[in-house]
Amino acid sequence: MSLAFRPIGILLGLAAGVGARKLFEFLWGLIDDQEAPNPEHREIDWLRFIAALLVEGAIFRLIRGLVDHHSRRAYAMVTGTWPGQEYPEPE
Repeated sequence: MSLAFRPIGILLGLAAGVGARKLFEFLWGLIDDQEAPNPEHREIDWLRFIAALLVEGAIFRLIRGLVDHHSRRAYAMVTGTWPGQEYPEPE
């Protein structure tokens, strides 16, 4: 990864995390009237806990991936160089 891109990636990654958290809280509010269970809670419904973790993880990964890829595209448009690998490594 390009050193010039690293601080941009970190800041946008943090912003993506905050946005993903807000989106999860909004979507969970549509599903359940209680806040989502988390590891800090002593008494939890395990099924709700696992469902919350799965939904939160999927949303977080989706938002982070979209933000990361599009920030790299914008960086490449401005600088003319792609900050990362051009193609996936063959298996």
